Amino acid sequence: MSAVYIDADACPVKAEAERVATRHKLTMYVVSNGGLRPSPNPLVENVIVAAGADEADMWIADRCGKGDVVVTGDIPLAAKCIDAGARVLRHNGDAFTPRNIGQQLAMRDLMTDMRAANPLGTGGSGKGFTKADRSRFLDALEREIRAALRA
Repeated sequence: MSAVYIDADACPVKAEAERVATRHKLTMYVVSNGGLRPSPNPLVENVIVAAGADEADMWIADRCGKGDVVVTGDIPLAAKCIDAGARVLRHNGDAFTPRNIGQQLAMRDLMTDMRAANPLGTGGSGKGFTKADRSRFLDALEREIRAALRA
């Protein structure tokens, strides 16, 4: 059975994911450390994990598998989910795949090292989340769910 897992603490597309998952009659797990308003949708399960680094990530990684779709911006979590056989999307619709996850992990490590080497701590805060990102996410989630259901 397929399910959708949302790494929800900083996810800007929870409502969009809920609409798509509901259209396909899939259970959606919204996993966070708390503080989110629960959905009244019977297909949506709010999962509140213990406070602490990576608790939500571990919960998702321990449960996802083949036929599931995971939505996260966390690259190490994406790697674990891919290893488990799940399909993984960023919030902007970009897919993490077995072919690109190694490069993504390497780039993440490089950027961490570069930030640590910057004594002034200055730098950009990244680009904002746009309507185009939201639209790309909706299209990508629909494709990934259909592919997961076929598999």
